[in-house]
Amino acid sequence: MTKIKSLFTETKILLRSVPSLITALFAVSVVAMNLLANKSIVNLPWLALDGGILFSWLVFLLMDVVTKRFGARAANVLSVCALAINLFFSAFFIAASYIPGLWSQSFVEGSEGVINAALDGTIRSSWFVILGSSVAFLASALLNNFLNAFFGKMLKNRGFLAFSVSCYASTVIAQFVDNILFAFIVSYHFFGWTPLQCVTCAATGAVAELLFEVVLSPVGYRAVKRMEREEVGKAYLDYLAAKKEANV
Repeated sequence: MTKIKSLFTETKILLRSVPSLITALFAVSVVAMNLLANKSIVNLPWLALDGGILFSWLVFLLMDVVTKRFGARAANVLSVCALAINLFFSAFFIAASYIPGLWSQSFVEGSEGVINAALDGTIRSSWFVILGSSVAFLASALLNNFLNAFFGKMLKNRGFLAFSVSCYASTVIAQFVDNILFAFIVSYHFFGWTPLQCVTCAATGAVAELLFEVVLSPVGYRAVKRMEREEVGKAYLDYLAAKKEANV
């Protein structure tokens, strides 16, 4: 009971310490990523990609920023919170899809029922998409945050080079795990993808998301350095330091 209370207190301080814009972007990106995973945007015999790629790079970039400033544990807690928010909204999307009514896009003469049902099905998401995306995201998020912190400690440098290398390495590995888990849990069984498509999707998706990270890592680095200068999150870091000292 004491550990649960301590975790609750730590989470409360963390959510107060992480800039609200980062928390909001992170949560919304997770929701959007999982919703867009319903759409296949490339479906070739040797390659397949889903729409989740449009937001997954932002999710991982924000995790890297949080890890660098607050630590891997904080990024893990924030990831679990974002996943909980995603499941919360998924429940409301499901409820909304069963509410009688017509979507504005369904007003096509003779096709109202078909289009409306299709839109309800999209916003509802299938149970396997929600399950697959949740499992894949949680596993890859925990892996990404651990690897980012691990590579950061190995490099023993607080400059941009260490920041970028640790972010690139953790992102490409964790994104591959995220993509391949989702591909084999969902796309292989329910979308008819072949094993080759699942593997190539995981690899090409990881590379594509890595390119986003390469382009935008300077933005993430500047955000971390600014938070350090302005002592953003000091209350959380002080709490961790006091907790560690008390346990020594």
